Amino acid sequence: MKKLLGKTGYSLLISAVMLLSFTTIRDRVNFSGDWKLNESKSELGDFSGFVPRSLKVDQKENVITITRTTPGFNGGDPVTSTLTLSYDGKITESEGFGGSKRKTTSKWSDDGAALIVDNTIKFDMDGQTNEFKSTETWTIKDGTLSIVTHSNSPRGETTTKAIYTH
Repeated sequence: MKKLLGKTGYSLLISAVMLLSFTTIRDRVNFSGDWKLNESKSELGDFSGFVPRSLKVDQKENVITITRTTPGFNGGDPVTSTLTLSYDGKITESEGFGGSKRKTTSKWSDDGAALIVDNTIKFDMDGQTNEFKSTETWTIKDGTLSIVTHSNSPRGETTTKAIYTH
């Protein structure tokens, strides 16, 4: 290697490797806390009944645990679900509504300012297997959590924006 790069090139290569080995990953936004939905600032459209009213988020270095509380069906008791996700794109399987199977992944945006959560839910309806896909983009600005969700289902595409405060 020294012969290919020469003494100066080899020294620069070693210096660059040393510098990069001590460089830390940019700070990521921290979503930890108890969050309450602010319906008046949110843009939920026809999906307000499916959007969590509260979130409890516990963010660690390698995983995030999200507890969502959504309204119950037809005025029933609220439904609470908890999901722990890694940031490496690894699939986490869980149960969705009505016993459906949900596959979820999460990853950071390149700048660490947003968390991207992808969901795929397969469910049976009227004898057919259907698929619901969504991508959530989590960001925080001025102490307010924004979750923009782009969804694609047999009924078409939708976008919602849920705004949460402490």
